Parts: sequence; structure tokens; C-alpha cells
Amino acid sequence: MSRSVIQERNLLSLRLSALPAPGFRKMFPDSPANLTPGENMHHHNSFAIVIRVREFGESDLLVTFFTPDRGTLKGVAKGGRKSRKRFPNCLDLLCLTKVAYTTRRNKDLCFLNSCELIHGFPGLRSDFTSLVLASHMAELSETLFPQNVPGKEIFDLLNQSFLALDRGKDKDIIRIVFEAKAMALAGYGINFEKCCHCGRPYTGTGRAIFCREKGAISCLRCRQESVGFPGMAPGTAKKMIEIQKEPVAVISGMELDEEAVREIKPVLRLHIAYRIGRPSRSVRYLE
Repeated sequence: MSRSVIQERNLLSLRLSALPAPGFRKMFPDSPANLTPGENMHHHNSFAIVIRVREFGESDLLVTFFTPDRGTLKGVAKGGRKSRKRFPNCLDLLCLTKVAYTTRRNKDLCFLNSCELIHGFPGLRSDFTSLVLASHMAELSETLFPQNVPGKEIFDLLNQSFLALDRGKDKDIIRIVFEAKAMALAGYGINFEKCCHCGRPYTGTGRAIFCREKGAISCLRCRQESVGFPGMAPGTAKKMIEIQKEPVAVISGMELDEEAVREIKPVLRLHIAYRIGRPSRSVRYLE
């Protein structure tokens, strides 16, 4: 047998050995090994906030990130654990990045091609409470705006909240503004227009009693204030209405007095737990 024939056979063997094993495509349909160039591929460039990162294989990373145009996404950073050229210090948790990624039709998993760090928010990492609060806000964003649910306003709200934490602003106010606005953006805003029982319009002159089952307020004639039905003073109710209705750019610098903070906290705690069904994994460290 000639040397050229042997070389051709060896080359063919190497090519065949590089192909996925039988059944591999069915077992791991989203593996990078199955990505065929041009196969229903769509390329995207977007700002993103990194929510979660874990190891994926020997050298890859599985990254969960939040985008303004497509909500929460999961993607494989091929060689992300080693490649400093394509992913230079830009896949840290809770950082703002600019991501180039590829999606395929009818596939949940995308592929990260490269990343650029925009803001690392070092200030929120210097304090445990700030870091936990940032994690809580990211998790709530992920829950309210899952994959392929656009959320430019919630993205801006999350970014502005991270900037406020980074600058050392009041954590209670940051949390209240974020939670109230995020729930409103997702369609879970509290109804302050009228009593949810008798229908009497709320004029902002008496205490408003929050009813979690209705996602609305009640007047004192229909519901007595208690731990399960927390009340809000007229000024507190007015602030909540402003947070829910005003644009993100307007409410990002909002101030709240001690009474408003004290009254809004239990309202949002009950509201989020009832509408979502569970608190975030981080919230227990904030209570």
C-alpha cells in the first residue's frame, strides 16, 4: 500500500473521530459541537447584566444574563474559563457588559462570542448587604422577565439601582423603588384608584389598607389595619403611586421619609410573595 493512500486513510480517520458520537446530537442538542455555521443562526449585540455563572465542561462557562431586548438568556461561553482575549474580566457576577452572542431558532441556549466589560460596580461588592440586595434585584428581574420577554425599562431600572448601590445610596430606598417599579412594569402594580371592596374612589385623604389577594387597597370602612393587611398614610400612598407611574429616570433619585419606608416594606413583602409565589433566594439575608 502506497504512503499517499495510508496518509489519506489516516486523515479520514481523524476527521471521523472528530465527529460527534452516534446519538450525541439527540442527547446534547445545544452543545457547541452541534452548531453548524449558518444553521438558522442569528447574531446579536446587546448590553447585558450577568446574573449567574457556572462551569460547563472542561473549559466553558454557562452564563445567565439579562438583556433589555430579550429578557433573561442563557448562553455558553466557549473557552470562557481560559480565554482572556474574548472574555477579559467581563463575566463576573452582577456586572454590566456588552455581549456579542448567537442564537438558533427554537433553541433556548445561545452562544457567547465575546464580551466587553462596561461597569463592574465595585462599590456594591464592598458591602455584604449591598451584594445580597443586588442579587435579590437580579433574581426578581429574571423571574418577572424570563426568556424572550423584552424589558428595556426593567433593565434600565436594574442598572440604575446597581449604580445607586455602587455610590453608597440608601439601601432601603433603593430596594423599595426597585421592587415597586419592577412589579408595576411586569403588570403587577398595586391598584390605588378605589377600594377593592366597596368601590369608593381613593382621594388620598385617608389611610389605604393593602389587600394582597386583590393587589389593591381597601378603605378603613371595609378592612381594619393589621399585620396581614398593612396600612399606608396618604403621603406614603402618594409615593407608591409616583413610583409605579413615573419613568425610571424620574424615580431613580426619589427620596422617602422614615414613615414611608416603614409602611411600604411590609406591603411589598406581602405583594411579591403572593404574586410570585415565593421570595427570592437572597431575600432572607435582607430581613
